[in-house]
Amino acid sequence: MERIEALVNPFLLSWARKTAGLGVEQAAKKAQVKAEKLLSWEAGDARPTLIQARKLGRVYKRPISVFYLPEPPQDFQPLRDFRRLPNAPALPESPQLLFEMRRAQARRDLAVELLEALEIPAPQLRLAIDSRADPEQMGEVIREGLGVSVEEQFSWRPGYETFNRWRKLLENNGVLVFQCTDVGVSEARGFSVYAEVLPAVVVNTKDSVPGRIFSMFHELTHILLREGGICQFHDAPSVGAQESGNEQFCNSVAGAALVPQSNLLAETLVRTKQPLADWPDDHVAYLAERYGVSRETLLRRLLICHRITSDFYQRKRQQYQQEFRQYQQELRRKSKRSTGPPPYRLAVSTAGHTFVTLVLDSYHQDRITASDVADFLGVRLKHLTRIQSEVLAGAR
Repeated sequence: MERIEALVNPFLLSWARKTAGLGVEQAAKKAQVKAEKLLSWEAGDARPTLIQARKLGRVYKRPISVFYLPEPPQDFQPLRDFRRLPNAPALPESPQLLFEMRRAQARRDLAVELLEALEIPAPQLRLAIDSRADPEQMGEVIREGLGVSVEEQFSWRPGYETFNRWRKLLENNGVLVFQCTDVGVSEARGFSVYAEVLPAVVVNTKDSVPGRIFSMFHELTHILLREGGICQFHDAPSVGAQESGNEQFCNSVAGAALVPQSNLLAETLVRTKQPLADWPDDHVAYLAERYGVSRETLLRRLLICHRITSDFYQRKRQQYQQEFRQYQQELRRKSKRSTGPPPYRLAVSTAGHTFVTLVLDSYHQDRITASDVADFLGVRLKHLTRIQSEVLAGAR
């Protein structure tokens, strides 16, 4: 069989590897070649075959066409890292996180292009908050901007219905909401891509559903502060925990938006309970489900309202963290036994209804091809019909 060499740009091979966060040895192992051979391709002393170039594209999560460019494409701007304290060393990003950051940026840029091609005005995010203001007031501003009453929130079933309702509200107000699937929660619970038009927030499917809901509002707050970044926060940080001022503020605003103080204090369970008394687990769980948040977030709100003690909060927080670690272990066990959701459902879940609908509308108006659809959504063409059905079902 004739060996067909790929006439790739050696510099682009090196660039793609480095921006994927891979060292030479690690990349060579994934591509199933010797490190010396990979280095020879990057130096221009030899060329990979077309098959080998395609494999490198899969390893680096880049289209093979990138390797033929005269210079690197304009990549996403590095996101601010909120996972560390000021002046602390930068934390490294895994190849998985780097890919999710690139994908979120690319999807956001593509959404803007598709809207322009379809001659549809982009939804405008008209919310604005002030980092110098009271977080409780800023939480109220967000709720009013989204147009959601607490009574409507109470009508949603806890879990995925609540998550999807909030997600739809954010997207209707000009914020794309994506989900990443291969990034550990210990590395990042979420991140945001700020832009004047169609900013994006990304939450982590490895997190609990209430955790993802909190992440949406945490990242939304970053966007309203006109900033984006990578976040690894606790939805209810321990008292006195070291966090950047931005993270503290975003946590406080997210909690206030999801569990308004005035409504919480008006709850019968809160009004009738002795201030600073310990709470039984079932009472905490009831209110957490009622507002669609985690128990830790609910307790943090009670602490802020001076209804529980710091000692009680810390004890319960340790309990919840242990339970979350067990939840993560069980999730990993299930993932080994299960093939996961079908590709068409995963595509809609990760990209979101707004982005998927834009892609489908562009396809039906002959603005893009079926192959483009498959590429933009990361699925095979055979799933296109099921994706359309999934989007229609979600719109009901």
